[in-house]
Amino acid sequence: MSPAFTHLPDNLELLSAEGLYRSRRVIDSPQGINLQIDGRALVNFCSNDYLGLANHPDVVWAFKTASDRYGVGSGSAHLVCGHSTAHHALEEELAAFTGRDRALLFSTGYMANLGVMSALLGRRDSVFEDRLNHASLLDGGLLSGARFKRYAHVDVENLALHLKKATGNKLIVTDGVFSMDGTFAPLQALSKVAKINQAWLMVDDAHGLGVMGEQGGGLLEYFGLNQNDVPVLIGTLGKGFGTFGAFVAGSDELIESVIQKARTYIYTTALPAAIAEATRASLKIIISENWRRDKLQKLTDYFRQRAGQIGLQLSPSTSPIQPIIIGESQHAVDISNALLQAGILVSAIRPPTVPKNSARLRVTFSSLHEEYQIDQLLDALEKAMLQRK
Repeated sequence: MSPAFTHLPDNLELLSAEGLYRSRRVIDSPQGINLQIDGRALVNFCSNDYLGLANHPDVVWAFKTASDRYGVGSGSAHLVCGHSTAHHALEEELAAFTGRDRALLFSTGYMANLGVMSALLGRRDSVFEDRLNHASLLDGGLLSGARFKRYAHVDVENLALHLKKATGNKLIVTDGVFSMDGTFAPLQALSKVAKINQAWLMVDDAHGLGVMGEQGGGLLEYFGLNQNDVPVLIGTLGKGFGTFGAFVAGSDELIESVIQKARTYIYTTALPAAIAEATRASLKIIISENWRRDKLQKLTDYFRQRAGQIGLQLSPSTSPIQPIIIGESQHAVDISNALLQAGILVSAIRPPTVPKNSARLRVTFSSLHEEYQIDQLLDALEKAMLQRK
């Protein structure tokens, strides 16, 4: 090996020794609550496909039909020749769905967060982020060049103290539903403190859109907040929508500014038009099939009731994200492996994704799950945890 980067093998060994080494599993089936991995059938409890739309026949059909019309690739960035009628129609429908002037598609949620913050902020501005925000939000704030401050998790009073000291344009950034805890950001209080301090509030509702609210409008619909309350809304399409990509929604001025200044929009190939058409199909299902959200809530309530009976330590989440706090990383990995042997797939989430000594099993539900499968999960969990004692 070249003398350069000789530390890499030692780094890998250290990660393994600390229970932090990450490995991929190769899946040989469509996404859903039942997966095929290494020739084994597994019940899947770790997907973000909350509404079961990733392999919905209407969504798949829309993708196939659009592929015949548009082909596979989009060919270029949106601003060159990659922006199709399918992209444009989806943006208009997402704007209407979220109750905003306009929406703008991005290829990924990570790119949306980096791009929007870089377009809005400069060195004389200030950005304030919840301490448990997703990595893409934290990276977006850091890379924007603005003065960067993390406030205590969901602590609006702590945020207010920082805001009073800030100069320049002020942007408050938070997840809507925190992806590793399943809990909600206090959006009403955050909106109020933003207005008092002449700041904008940006919410990434990746895990709320499609899942929360009567019509699936996410955490903003759940709390009754509009574009004036939350000027910048980020949404992803690879979770509740079951497809791929992301968007930002807000005022005409916001969207035009992002088009002109967001490098991750300007210099990136547009997502395939067929994906946009598939997402249009999934959006119709999200709006019309309330039973999916109703069933998710029933499954969540059932799990929490049964988990309490066997003494599992849960977060105060009422969302389909139900983490079971384990603590030590290797312990979480061992329980995850024991579940795998029992035919159940639940990932162990470890630092740096979550704070040190808070490794967990991140259990998530789909509207396609049934109560008997939750019983199977809990029985296997109880057995695995007893074996570790």
